[in-house]
Amino acid sequence: MLKLAVLISGGGSNLKALIEAAADPSYPARIVCVGSDTEAPGLEHARAAGVPTFVVRPQDSDSREEWGQLLAAAIQEHGVGTGPEPGLVVSAGLMRILPAGFVREFSPNLINTHPALLPLFPGAHAVRDALAAGATETGVTVHIIDEGVDTGPVLRQAHVEVQPEETEEELHERIKQLERPLLVRTVRDIALDTLDLVQISQQHQS
Repeated sequence: MLKLAVLISGGGSNLKALIEAAADPSYPARIVCVGSDTEAPGLEHARAAGVPTFVVRPQDSDSREEWGQLLAAAIQEHGVGTGPEPGLVVSAGLMRILPAGFVREFSPNLINTHPALLPLFPGAHAVRDALAAGATETGVTVHIIDEGVDTGPVLRQAHVEVQPEETEEELHERIKQLERPLLVRTVRDIALDTLDLVQISQQHQS
């Protein structure tokens, strides 16, 4: 059974999808903790499911790296990132770039969802950037987090056509409807070793 630590900053819709999936005894992963950089409303999904939560606020640390160290320690207290079975850290709406030391600690067992078809439109405004570029298609990517910004190996993608006159909010909502099941399937595939994160990371670097 793959142990998951999930990181959020907002409403936690991806977290909720993972909680619902993990409630099925046949799902090969379970969430052992949920962390945030703020008192995010999505933490209530975890609390309602009886999953331990923690908040590590960057403003309480002297540097980004120190914040990353405290965040890593909070995750490791729940058995993710330690021992022979390292588990998986899922950035599911964490709205901060993780410090390099944190990434080195957990990657390649560290994944993220991004609302674009990487390598197109990396960064914090992917949906807006896709519309500004006149893209006729975009989507969502689940990828391994490396030390770059949305530059890690792609694991899974789902595509969506951009509709005429569509707003950023409308397009982002349609992307989210693809994002949740894609993340659930990707985590399942990692748990079942259908996706080998170490091998994929090594191939990406070579």
